[in-house]
Amino acid sequence: MPKPKSAKPAPAIHTDPEEALARLCADGALDKKAEDVVILDMRTVSSFTDFFVIVSGTSDPQLKAIATSIRGKVRDAIDMRPLAEDGIPGSQWIIIDYGSVIVHIFHTEKRDVYALETLWGDARRIEISE
Repeated sequence: MPKPKSAKPAPAIHTDPEEALARLCADGALDKKAEDVVILDMRTVSSFTDFFVIVSGTSDPQLKAIATSIRGKVRDAIDMRPLAEDGIPGSQWIIIDYGSVIVHIFHTEKRDVYALETLWGDARRIEISE
């Protein structure tokens, strides 16, 4: 029987567990309306991690909410907790380290100052759907 035309395509299944973790982190950030969500594949340019997830928020409470959402989403989906976390919303930069994935949560203004996407410009960008 033919599939109805209104059916949505099935989501892509990622067999790479590190990329799946990066996408899970991005989804957690998007759940709290993070802006400019970018995943960088660091495997060809870095020896210390596989992926960066870089996101922006516009206020300290939003940065905290994004971090909480990411930790919760990863914990609930794959029962994983960060290896380390640094920064507080007041610093305008929070880092959540899952080893193979490092999440950078910036206040919009701080993100421009550190320009990680430019610094790691040779890294391949992974497309995400918002």
